[in-house]
Amino acid sequence: MAKKKENSFEDSLQRLQEISDMLEKGEIGLEESIKLYEEGINLAKICFGTLKEAELKVTELKKQLEDGLKDQ
Repeated sequence: MAKKKENSFEDSLQRLQEISDMLEKGEIGLEESIKLYEEGINLAKICFGTLKEAELKVTELKKQLEDGLKDQ
């Protein structure tokens, strides 16, 4: 069985925007709104985690650069 491909950060963010737009319009029922809200929360967690990982990577790269400059 093929493994489901995870969405990219950009795909997750785009879907999160779509969900936000649908909820703001208020044209969907309560049950569907709750399902979309739950999906949005999960996507927000994924996006936050991705951003946190990127922040840690940038911090590490910055430290490596600073350490490299000190050695010169």
